[in-house]
Amino acid sequence: MSNRASSFVPFTTRIGRRTFLKIGALSCGGVTLANQLQQAAAKDTLPVTSTAVIQIFMGGGPSHIDMYDLKPNAPREIRGEFQPIPTSVPGYFMSEHLPNQAQVMDKLAIVRSVQHTNPSHLPASHWMMTGYEAAVSAKQNFNPSIGSVVSKLKGANVKGMPGYVSIPSKQLIGGSAYLGLAHNPFTPGSNPNSEDFSVRNLSLAPGMTNHRLTDRRSLRAQLDQLRYQVENDAVSEELDEFSQQAYDLITGERAAHAFDLSQEDPKLRDQYGRTSGGQGCLLARRLVEAGVSLVTVLSGGEWDTHTDNFNILKTDCLPRMDKAIAALVNDIYERGLDKRVMVIAYGEFGRTPKINPDAGRDHWPGAACVLFSGAGMNVGHMIGETDPQAAYPVTHPYSPGDVLSTVYDFLGVDYHHRFEDDSRRVFPVLPEGKPIRELYG
Repeated sequence: MSNRASSFVPFTTRIGRRTFLKIGALSCGGVTLANQLQQAAAKDTLPVTSTAVIQIFMGGGPSHIDMYDLKPNAPREIRGEFQPIPTSVPGYFMSEHLPNQAQVMDKLAIVRSVQHTNPSHLPASHWMMTGYEAAVSAKQNFNPSIGSVVSKLKGANVKGMPGYVSIPSKQLIGGSAYLGLAHNPFTPGSNPNSEDFSVRNLSLAPGMTNHRLTDRRSLRAQLDQLRYQVENDAVSEELDEFSQQAYDLITGERAAHAFDLSQEDPKLRDQYGRTSGGQGCLLARRLVEAGVSLVTVLSGGEWDTHTDNFNILKTDCLPRMDKAIAALVNDIYERGLDKRVMVIAYGEFGRTPKINPDAGRDHWPGAACVLFSGAGMNVGHMIGETDPQAAYPVTHPYSPGDVLSTVYDFLGVDYHHRFEDDSRRVFPVLPEGKPIRELYG
């Protein structure tokens, strides 16, 4: 780089990123669901090759032994109070409090032999979301989450839609790390079950019109034209990518239509359940239809059942997500999306086989279940087995990398791709893992 170029400070850097976004009327905080946006009718069907994933994250650690891996012959202090019920596939059983999922077992594939070794919530979440175990207690991403990687390497299936969305808010370990702010999830910032549900970032600031926005965008181009004399300016490039996405979102129609749950039949909304997780799953289906590549739905609820495990599960967590997941799976298949859309549901680990003195179950990374559906998979079966206490796999164990590589492989994302972080250290997308072939066997 010449001395002249190295002494030049780009305009966006000199005035500050926040200020520049404010000038461009593109800041995340300054926009809400648009009245100015026209009602869209973007109902065209995407090709099968436009693959997408709906990821339901049950943060806190769902109890595998009380859901999909019951042990009715184990001692009571292990098996607990829930009874297994038959599913639509002969020979397979699940919890009595998952009756809706039991009815759609022919559309599910449940892997019961997932494990890792970290019993702490955030590091375990980091491992499950990135494929990397955090070296220290993770309160943020050291490596990019699966959604951010998909955003970076695949992007959205349709221009004008974000590549990665998290509902209703950003997952704590769902960030982009060194990939930059453009690959953090787009978030509604509002409960989709609320009567006043609205989506920030999809409207223009008060007093702003599309024409004025275009004028300001043109001004930005003029103000920043000198920046292109510089060989590389990471902050400005990152801002350019973020601003382009924001511009496409708020001046287009497709995103506003996709986020509009009022377009759905109230009866279908009832089938999903009038909860944040239920309506989040319905919204996710709309988003992948419209072109989003990966949607994370935060299930909500108290899965970290150290006390009163059985009461919490049967009165709150299980009925809520049983309804949502079953409705989503049925919807995916009925709408012919089952070849191009994958549904996956899991948490950061399972729960201890032995019930503690507070009628709860504690953290247990030794065994966990991951639910899959769609994606052209071989469904209607359960993969893997655990020992009589549901403590450890007795068949081939699957790692977080195996789960994530399965998702990447379906999306056509190269999980061997290597990124360079801010310190020029090189990291592959995944340090280990192979797709779970039994899902397609």
